[in-house]
Amino acid sequence: MFNTLSDRITASFKNLKGKGRLTDADIETTIGEIRRALLDADVALPAVRAFTSQVREKARGAEISAALNPGQQIIKIVNEELIEILGGETRDLNFAKSGPTVIMLAGLQGAGKTTLAGKLGTWLREQGHTPMLVASDLQRPNAVTQLEIIGEQAGVPVWAPEPGNGVGDPVEVARSGIEKAKASLHDTVIVDTAGRLGVDAEMMQQAIDIRDAVQPDEILFVLDAMIGQDAVHTAEAFRDGVGFTGVVLSKLDGDARGGAALSVRTVTGVPVLFASTGEKLGDFERFHADRMASRILDMGDILTLIEQAEKAFDADEAEKMAQKLGKGEFTLDDFLNQLSQLRRMGSMKKMLGMLPGMGQIRDQLENFDEREVDRIEAIVRSMTPAERANLKILNGSRRSRIAKGSGTTVTEVNGLVERFTQAKTMMESMARQGGPGMGALMRRVRFTW
Repeated sequence: MFNTLSDRITASFKNLKGKGRLTDADIETTIGEIRRALLDADVALPAVRAFTSQVREKARGAEISAALNPGQQIIKIVNEELIEILGGETRDLNFAKSGPTVIMLAGLQGAGKTTLAGKLGTWLREQGHTPMLVASDLQRPNAVTQLEIIGEQAGVPVWAPEPGNGVGDPVEVARSGIEKAKASLHDTVIVDTAGRLGVDAEMMQQAIDIRDAVQPDEILFVLDAMIGQDAVHTAEAFRDGVGFTGVVLSKLDGDARGGAALSVRTVTGVPVLFASTGEKLGDFERFHADRMASRILDMGDILTLIEQAEKAFDADEAEKMAQKLGKGEFTLDDFLNQLSQLRRMGSMKKMLGMLPGMGQIRDQLENFDEREVDRIEAIVRSMTPAERANLKILNGSRRSRIAKGSGTTVTEVNGLVERFTQAKTMMESMARQGGPGMGALMRRVRFTW
């Protein structure tokens, strides 16, 4: 979503290369380029003014640093202000001290509330909680059925006493859902509420009535990150009408300009807590302002990448792989196992995009073919167990057979064998030098396979 903004902001720093010190002209030129980039990204004007004002003030008052050149000083300041505009320190959910924690979802129709209820339920379950979803959207056609299907996929129970489609009292469903959660010992309740195609008095009043009935610990406003300035106006209307304690950005994987994400904290004063980054239930993550700022400035997001790797990979299995590497016993069967775990992390393009400096090869990244992983797996699976264990026996006829069996060419087979051999040699060397702590290192670098 932030690709264009990222490219333009990082390009604004290039004119500072080779400068011995920052002049007022340098500062104003850079800030002017950043301002235009933010406005073109549909960032709200108050947020742009606050951001550029702070950058200007800090840049002019910056002490000369022996460790940082002028370009680096500006990048440091811009990074700090991006973190601030995005929300500063990450805030945890407010959990109730007794009884179930009630989380109410609010927002416009089409923002993705119902799907997000399943994503949040999945995330809470993985955190060790026992969530329950409550179907209080009784107006949108098939909203109740959709939530029931999503709940089943997420492994989270759904309270849906009414069929919806205009039938039933949403306030009573929400109230009875809390009682049901107490009786069945669920520690978290997520209440899905109805939305509209626009902000109107009826929608606001229904949301207010549900809020008053269930007294939620958190009211999360689900904001479609792709609708630009309108999203911010909608957020203000909800803040003044229903009120909310946190924001969830949906569709953050889209190709819109991303102004909503950079505006909502400044305009509403409410932090962004979560971000939805794809269509799958697992495409949901805590929103970290410092990590998002790092992505925008093309400095990568290694911490999120490591967290995703730790979720996808089995620690004991990684330790075994590290030991096998140290002994020179790592085979293509082991590689297949690692590849399978790697694919559980999601899109390769998305993972590669979290590495520092990938903005410099954005065209190549955008053209990356996710099916390449399928071709690699097909080549390996077309080999016999003996061939996977010992690549030295792969003569010309065997390679030809593997190519035909996998629907690839002999050149592609040769390329995979060569890359695997080189990577194996490098990793075995690292393992031999790593000593007892190599297992921990392997758990952090395994995704480079």
